Amino acid sequence: MIALLSAQRPTGPEFSTVSAAIPGRAVAHDRDDSKGPPQGDFGFRPKQWECLNRPSDDSDSILAAYGLALDHVGDGLVVADMRQRGHPIVKVNAAFEAITGYTAAEAIGKNCRYLQGSDRLQPEIAEIRAALTEGRACSVTLRNYKRDGTMFRNALRLVPHRDASGQITHCAGLIRDVTYASGVDRLTGLLDRYGLLDRLASISVPAEFVVLLLKLDIMRFHDVNNGFGYDIGDALLRAVAGRLATLPSVALARVGTNSFTLAFELGDAKRAADLVDDVLNLLQPRFTLPGAAMTTQFSAGYTVGSIGSDPLQLVRQAAAALQRSKAMASHPPHRFAAADERDASNRIRLANDLQAAIPNEELLLHYQPQVDLHSGNIVGAEALLRWNHGVFGLQSPSRFISVAEETGAILDIGAWALRTVAKQAMRINDGRRTPIRFSCNVSVLEFTRRDMVAFVEQVVAETGCRPEWLTLELTESLMMPEPAEVLRVFRELRGLGVEISIDDFGTGYSNLRYLERFPLTEIKIDRSFVRDVVHSPAKQVIVESIIKLGGVLDIRVVAEGIETDAELSVMTSLGCSVGQGYLYSPPLDTTAFDAFIKYHAISRDQAQHGGLLTMLNDNRASHTARLPE
Repeated sequence: MIALLSAQRPTGPEFSTVSAAIPGRAVAHDRDDSKGPPQGDFGFRPKQWECLNRPSDDSDSILAAYGLALDHVGDGLVVADMRQRGHPIVKVNAAFEAITGYTAAEAIGKNCRYLQGSDRLQPEIAEIRAALTEGRACSVTLRNYKRDGTMFRNALRLVPHRDASGQITHCAGLIRDVTYASGVDRLTGLLDRYGLLDRLASISVPAEFVVLLLKLDIMRFHDVNNGFGYDIGDALLRAVAGRLATLPSVALARVGTNSFTLAFELGDAKRAADLVDDVLNLLQPRFTLPGAAMTTQFSAGYTVGSIGSDPLQLVRQAAAALQRSKAMASHPPHRFAAADERDASNRIRLANDLQAAIPNEELLLHYQPQVDLHSGNIVGAEALLRWNHGVFGLQSPSRFISVAEETGAILDIGAWALRTVAKQAMRINDGRRTPIRFSCNVSVLEFTRRDMVAFVEQVVAETGCRPEWLTLELTESLMMPEPAEVLRVFRELRGLGVEISIDDFGTGYSNLRYLERFPLTEIKIDRSFVRDVVHSPAKQVIVESIIKLGGVLDIRVVAEGIETDAELSVMTSLGCSVGQGYLYSPPLDTTAFDAFIKYHAISRDQAQHGGLLTMLNDNRASHTARLPE
């Protein structure tokens, strides 16, 4: 029998008493029932315990009092009959009902495995199975599930009861809900990072086996919290934990806000990559949560080795590998390499150096022109942030924005960027007959942690820039699920004249109601839809649908990442009005952008022959290496 078992009210003086093996509580010594009363320091032991094992004229009263005590202890007690097929439960106490949510009538007759739900691959279950087979006591802590489906961590103590002939007739157990105990994550019931280290230190791995340690991050989890709300974020974390709990891991923990770590024993280290793929495939299907449904992307880092005397080393390696995964496009799973530790050290340095980037004037903006696909005129430009680090050189946002958000430096960086864009717009458009719109990317954290309306008003007043020359680019996640406060701010910004663009439309938690409900002026078709659109009828249908919706709702549609003549031809044939990409120009520093604006009225013929790029500043090449934007 593989299960949760507890204790029964005794029916005779031979009944074995048990106590939970829980930190901070004394534990009864296992004993042979034939050797008389139990010895040792018990956590629960009436002073007159011995009277239960000797004749008494008042034995019925004593047993009644003892039974009453069992019905009022805080720990759950249950007894299973080992002589019957299926080892059914025959007795539970009131605490069992309170802990599990099952009444005695619902529990009696069932095999105790029902408390495990479908979570049958826990390593602790093997220990229970072995103990029952060998007829010995055992203590484990495992995941069990209440009547309402809630998971709880159960500190379980099992003791078999033998009759006079030595045959096991019943198995008694004591359960305690330790979900909120030290070493346990309160939200998911999994181990926390301290519990993980304790668990890894206790694992005994055969010499011919290795340990695979895998660390996972839910990508864009802050978008879920900020958009849907923290209750949905918590529900997603519990759902992820539930799926991971079905795997045959020897350890499973939630080690950060949106991070999980699993450990597996492997007989063949070559199977590590396949096992990681299996884990990610398990997490691929859509999560259906109360009030929301979403498909979530995960980054993954892993390492393979022996635990030895320092499990923390494996944990560090998996964390370093995870950071490499998060830094790569599409976030593929990454196996630890020695270079990852250097990258982790560099990341710490980046976080420190980022604090001085603004006062040291290391930040700069490159501008990628946006072109009217029909007339060839420049109608806008997207400002793309760069960091010219003194040691590491020119860094794209993908290298440091996440660090900036983690440290809070994003607020200062975002303020600097918007002021700089406004100054650039004022300088370029001063005296220009047809002004150029300048787009500036705004972090969700900026939008939620500062008064954006007041800040934009301040920037406009300081720089003299007209509000209609500015476009704030945001991600779809900011609008989930149509919070009234976000809608109010959008309307006030539009009242000022500032335009609002949704970047990478179609790649996040897309909702066509955004186009109707929010006062948007622009949506940008993500480059993933533009790439290879020539050969993908499905992409063509998606792009055309977005363009037609934009036309009906009077929302400008911009195609990002146009790099070939064929892509340009398809975009224009589908009715897209504005585009940007390397076919026209890479992102340019201020000097090169000024030259681009001054000397070149863009036409499609020029773009097709590359004539636009040949007359730019001789120094432009050093600034136009293709960086992730």
